[in-house]
Amino acid sequence: MNKWICTTCGTQYAERETPPAHCPICEDERQYIRPGGQTWTTLEKLKVGGYRNAFYAHEPNLLGVETVPEFAIGQHAKLLRTPYGNILWDCISYVDDVTVQLIQGIGGIHAMAISHPHFYSSMVEWAERFEAPIYLHDHDRQWVMQASERIQFWKGSQVELNPEVTLVHVGGHFAGSSVLLWKAGAKGKGALLTGDTVSVSDDRRFVSFMYSFPNRIPLSATMIKTVRSRLEPLSFDRLYGTQADTVIESDAKGAVLRSAGRYVEALVEGFLSSTMFSIDT
Repeated sequence: MNKWICTTCGTQYAERETPPAHCPICEDERQYIRPGGQTWTTLEKLKVGGYRNAFYAHEPNLLGVETVPEFAIGQHAKLLRTPYGNILWDCISYVDDVTVQLIQGIGGIHAMAISHPHFYSSMVEWAERFEAPIYLHDHDRQWVMQASERIQFWKGSQVELNPEVTLVHVGGHFAGSSVLLWKAGAKGKGALLTGDTVSVSDDRRFVSFMYSFPNRIPLSATMIKTVRSRLEPLSFDRLYGTQADTVIESDAKGAVLRSAGRYVEALVEGFLSSTMFSIDT
């Protein structure tokens, strides 16, 4: 019996003898199936395949964790250290004894929180190794491919994990997409850790709002307004995206609000222009 892992999205499935026939996460239009078809692996195979996890510091009390060489869609997790216990934000597929020993040496993991299903990866495996609960928004319950008593589905607009850390439901990319507000981040100015609903652009001055990144499908103007309305009340100066170098160091909230306005304007003007063109012709 194996807990098979999808090599495209990195999701680990419940134990079974043969690989699943399908990966619903990859078959969804927000992800993709590679031209060669669906393939599967296991943690045991990854462990003998030369994989390891690398750690680095983003800022004091915030560590990045990622697998090298890159696996699946290159997921990147963040380990947030607080006086109330460490929080793992998002998750990666690979975990081994060395990773566990290193993290246990700095306090272990008090709780895990995942932004959206593309980062579910081997979350149950991680939770078991660290005896930690996993916080997922209830709207994304259908995308869990390995049930566990450690999963805690939360509802509503916010949930406080500790006095420094709050999960905020924003929707958009997935119905349950969430972000993490770290009040002590950025030297007390606040830091926002996001999933794919808010993605840092290459120029680091703007962000994007996409329903599907690989298939180039933007969110609707209405949904972007909703995301903006849920982020606007939050206080944050820095924003960490999904990858190691996707960081807006300062005025991140301004960047988010400006970007939302630009997106909505472009989408609405594009709709009006196409309507006018069809009328003229």
